Amino acid sequence: MLRTVTIADGIASASIVPALGAGLSRYDLMDGGNSEPLLRPSPAKPRGPFELALNLLIPWSNRISTSGFSYNGQFHTLAPNLKGEPYPIHGDAFQGVWSVVETTPISALLRFSNHGTGPFFYDAEVLYLLDKGALTLRLKITSRSKIALPFGFGFHPWFIRSRKTRLTAPAKSVWLEDARHLPAGVISVQQKPEWDFTMARVLPAGWINNGFEGWSGTALIEWPDRRLSLSIVTDSKLSTYVVYSPSSQSDFFCFEPVSHPVDAHNLPCAPRGYGLTVLTPGESIVTSCVLTPSRTFPAELAY
Repeated sequence: MLRTVTIADGIASASIVPALGAGLSRYDLMDGGNSEPLLRPSPAKPRGPFELALNLLIPWSNRISTSGFSYNGQFHTLAPNLKGEPYPIHGDAFQGVWSVVETTPISALLRFSNHGTGPFFYDAEVLYLLDKGALTLRLKITSRSKIALPFGFGFHPWFIRSRKTRLTAPAKSVWLEDARHLPAGVISVQQKPEWDFTMARVLPAGWINNGFEGWSGTALIEWPDRRLSLSIVTDSKLSTYVVYSPSSQSDFFCFEPVSHPVDAHNLPCAPRGYGLTVLTPGESIVTSCVLTPSRTFPAELAY
């Protein structure tokens, strides 16, 4: 049985799995003695990180093509890290074993030191903090590489999807994807009305696995049939979000606040044009995301 670290504030609880990338196995609203999941709960014995409720993405999000990337005239090789994936995906922090540094009843601080994924060497810390049911996730990354490198980061929560699940997340544009799940051009969200989440919209019936830009950093997920909602607020470093769900038959969807679109390292004008942050040796960056649940919901929308 994997060790978990559980924090609780009387309104909500969250459980962290240090050996699976310091991801969350649960985040629940404690409602009248019952636990109402706010993220898709993981099985009692998760077989890997993607069976968790939330993953941490460092030192990049999503896929990097061409077996690596070029920066400052040097090509840096990156090997695939997941079975069945031809490209390296989501960095390596989600696969690492993190150390528990400090815990209180309502908080947990964990640390991870990467010893080399391609050119990337770094230290990372994550703080999980509960306050009146709201969960703050604070991520700090410090480069230990010998050269300046473009870093990316983000959060990968897995949410319950029901027939009535709605999303509000205003954005200006959306990246299309090709058969390899790599960028195939960017269009205005107005050109794809079923993906325009400016106003609350039921999730699309078909496949979606796309990055959205021009995002304000605020989003709202609503489950009218559960009379439950969850707001998401991030800082400005997480300027992109990815929505992933196979179809309306799926029992989950992902809403991922991240720093950059897919394969940003290989897009024109990379790295600074697409949300990547160049860290010099010893330099740090901090980012955060706050999840806030609410039971305030118009009764008529539950039916």
